[in-house]
Amino acid sequence: MKKEARYLVPNDYMADPAVHVFEGKVYIYPSHDRESGIPENDNGDHFDMCDYHVFSTDDVMHGEIKDHGVVLKVSDIPWAGRQLWDCDVVCKNGKYYMYFPLKDKNDIFRIGVAVSDCPEGPFIPQPDPIRGSYSIDPAVFDDGEGNYYMYFGGLWGGQLQRYRNNKALESAAFPADDEPALPSRVVKLSADMLQFAEEPQPLIILGEDGKPLTADDNSRRFFEASWMHKYNGKYYFSYSTGDTHLLCYAIGDNPYGPFTYQGVILMPVVGWTTHHSIVEYKGKWYLFHHDCVPSNGTTWLRSLKVCELEYDAAGHIITIESK
Repeated sequence: MKKEARYLVPNDYMADPAVHVFEGKVYIYPSHDRESGIPENDNGDHFDMCDYHVFSTDDVMHGEIKDHGVVLKVSDIPWAGRQLWDCDVVCKNGKYYMYFPLKDKNDIFRIGVAVSDCPEGPFIPQPDPIRGSYSIDPAVFDDGEGNYYMYFGGLWGGQLQRYRNNKALESAAFPADDEPALPSRVVKLSADMLQFAEEPQPLIILGEDGKPLTADDNSRRFFEASWMHKYNGKYYFSYSTGDTHLLCYAIGDNPYGPFTYQGVILMPVVGWTTHHSIVEYKGKWYLFHHDCVPSNGTTWLRSLKVCELEYDAAGHIITIESK
């Protein structure tokens, strides 16, 4: 289904939108694309990504998009090396917690936490990253019952291939083509929202045969960009397939899974990466994502987009071809 899409921040390059409804408004927490001057490579070194802005609106498709300015930057963070990739924000007891991936001084991605009293920031970082954290793309799901779960991980530049059973390997390793694909991770957060409450667990995606998707199934297996939402009592885990440029989803009965693959949410857009969030607002569902059309597809700087998302009567997401 073709869907009309809106560019949200036409005067700057923003990507990887995490979106939530706070205080009756939609808040958008994107990464900020800037060219670093480093030649393009699979590790994403050509993106500087030195800060975060926050945006808000009360009318997704037509209203004003307010820029609340810079709310956190690399130079604010005591343990920082470089590159603030995508973040997410969740609210608990009137406090707002931002979870962000950042390379430390050894160029290893860790996940940090910054705290604010309001959704638009500014966010004050904790002095150290979360103990035991690694890789990228933290997405936090509030189950409405006092539990908060983080989903994270990304291949290639996201460094997930450097870990097994939450331990660093001496050198990166990918599974053989016929072996189970490297999975996203899920972990419950501690009561104070500042640490993991347990060891991260693999989030397994099964095919229709009930077996885990394999590493060579690169049009369906997980690559990066975890997101979780709930619809009609079911848990929808959505993600990017990375080098095959699809947004896909799987459905499960609890936050840990297993999840069974269902289909494609968004067909490939212009640009190498696809990253998204899904949110309900005023009775409609929206898919926030990005593409590289405004940068003419030459520098791969990304721009935020949004379009409506629909389900069929069986609860399947209707595949979108963004205009």
